[in-house]
Amino acid sequence: MSESKVLHRVIRRIAGWAVWSFFTEVHVIGGENVPADGPIIVCATHHNMMLDPAILSSAFPRGRIMNYWTKASLFANPAVAWILHSTGNIPVDRKSKDNQGLFRGTFMALAKGEAVALFPEGTSYTEPRIMQVKDGAAWAALEYTKWARENPGKAAKKGVMIIPAGIVYTNKSKYRSQVIMEFGEPIPMTEYEDQFLSPVDGEARKAVKRLTTRIEREMIRSTINAPDWNTLYAARMARDLLWENEYSIPLDDFVAVNQTIVDLFSTPDLAPNFPAIRRHLLTYYSLLEYSKLTNSLLSSLPLPPSLDPSHPTPLPSRLYTLAILIRDTLSCAVRLPFAFVPLLLHAPAYAVARLGARLAEDEEETQAQNKVVFGLVLLLMLYPMVFFFVWALLLYTRSGALVAAGSVWLLAVYHVQIINENYEHAKRLIAAWRVLVGVWTPKKWDLSVMALTQYTTPLTPAENPWVKRPVTPTPSDPSSLAPTASTTLAHGLPANNIPIVAPTPISAPTASSSPLTLTTPNKSLTPTPTLTPTQTTTPFATKTKNWRKRLPPSRRLVRHVLRARSEAAAALASLFEYLDDPVVGQKFVYASPHLARMYNTTNGQGVVNANPGDPEATSRRAHEVISFLRARGAKISALTHRVKGDWDAVSSSDAEGDMDSFSFGDTGSGSDTPTYEKDEPVVWVPPSVKH
Repeated sequence: MSESKVLHRVIRRIAGWAVWSFFTEVHVIGGENVPADGPIIVCATHHNMMLDPAILSSAFPRGRIMNYWTKASLFANPAVAWILHSTGNIPVDRKSKDNQGLFRGTFMALAKGEAVALFPEGTSYTEPRIMQVKDGAAWAALEYTKWARENPGKAAKKGVMIIPAGIVYTNKSKYRSQVIMEFGEPIPMTEYEDQFLSPVDGEARKAVKRLTTRIEREMIRSTINAPDWNTLYAARMARDLLWENEYSIPLDDFVAVNQTIVDLFSTPDLAPNFPAIRRHLLTYYSLLEYSKLTNSLLSSLPLPPSLDPSHPTPLPSRLYTLAILIRDTLSCAVRLPFAFVPLLLHAPAYAVARLGARLAEDEEETQAQNKVVFGLVLLLMLYPMVFFFVWALLLYTRSGALVAAGSVWLLAVYHVQIINENYEHAKRLIAAWRVLVGVWTPKKWDLSVMALTQYTTPLTPAENPWVKRPVTPTPSDPSSLAPTASTTLAHGLPANNIPIVAPTPISAPTASSSPLTLTTPNKSLTPTPTLTPTQTTTPFATKTKNWRKRLPPSRRLVRHVLRARSEAAAALASLFEYLDDPVVGQKFVYASPHLARMYNTTNGQGVVNANPGDPEATSRRAHEVISFLRARGAKISALTHRVKGDWDAVSSSDAEGDMDSFSFGDTGSGSDTPTYEKDEPVVWVPPSVKH
């Protein structure tokens, strides 16, 4: 009976329901790369705990059943062994002294033409890039190939192939977000088996390392990888400003778009005022995180179209914000009668799921898992209660049982169908309320400049102790900070968290400064950092279990958030205006190798077989990057127009007193941490407009 994997099919169905209720969509790319039969080893990324195998199993192409590794000692009891086999688990004997014994259970599954799913990273973690890929999958595939040669009568007719898979979340801990699961081209063992079977000492291990490197490279192609948290956060903020609707990026292009922006912000000499641009974006990102707002929510609120960015502008009037609140309240109230019963019945599940997420505040990869598990457990108790309640109303008849079961099913489906729109309206209502309260409160209640400083640095997840990290060079040796073959990952990003600083930073333009001087396009993309022994990297604020206790009321941050939004949009607009210049547009910017091969259009065609040492192998021209983003919906030209109609918190028409203002320090420091000057008023001056 365990051969049919009955329990696995049941668990997969329940997992599919849980995934369907939590995420809006699981978008599969490259399903045609998965063979319909034959032995395969699926190597997937692992950044969201139990949800990764749940998504992989429930949405795997062609409905193939996955087998997962489990400690062999758990199979000692026959009853437990049957349950484990039936749920799709295969034993791995880690105490075995040889690989043939270690992978015996894997060989049996592959010999039957089944699929084995592995997570080569070894653990689930939250990092800005893929940190490690272990050799276990490569050893299993090559050892099976060796075993198949020695036992042709027992092995499957087809050879084993490795299927790389990247599981990417638009926001992995957020309810009703989306998932992209991309499968790469199959990797056959023909290129590696001869070296693995060579009698020469050490050749087998070299073959394993080569295959592991190939697996890592394919996993990187289907995921988003940044050199450090600041680069990733700045790129996310730029993306949110370019695509104000968080669901407007086509999921087929989501990974490529995000990686393109990350690559752009990984270019050290992108623009003369690039450090200042990053600081504006990071400040806005951090303030949004602390105020529990998003740029998408702020963008959904109607903004006055008549504000002029060349002068200090007032906040929207109190009556105007009150009108917005009334409008959104009525919008939610109109929908409430149609959603009241499902929302009321599911309210306990939402509360318990929220509690589960609070238990893992310092582990982002665990939050969504807790939300799903806690909510699912409660719903598995709630739905039977609803069933018996409806059945009791129908006098426990047979037809009543069918009606009760159908009612429960319709309740679940109807709830999922209506939740998206109602959830978005509820978030808009909460955002409008927070903005209203922030605008209506006296300015003297806003956070002071000194108090605000601690909220302008984005929080980063705590480090996972099970992830091996590269050794960071000491700042006393600046030459050691340059990326080399040993300190660079397969995707070309530096293997340390030290921000790469432009060699000659130039201050950002002000009202009295001259226009930007266009530099000669340079194909060299290997930066030489100029850190001195006294310079240190930007310290990250680590997200701990108690980080919420120091959150200020959002009303004290609203004015700062609105101003930071205007400044971030203005900074991003100036960056793209600079890169859109015909001369600067020919400049090479950093690109991940796979994107460089696909989109580097020197002569109208991608660089297909570029030499890895050639700068074009890891670069794209700036004008091509801008065209790429525009073609996928980026509202680059609307950035400047949007700022002209944005809410700005630089000054206010209210008469309660002047709000403390802050400004960014010297843009040549290369740091992502803003400095503040309390008594100097700040007025944003828009970049010059081309005529």
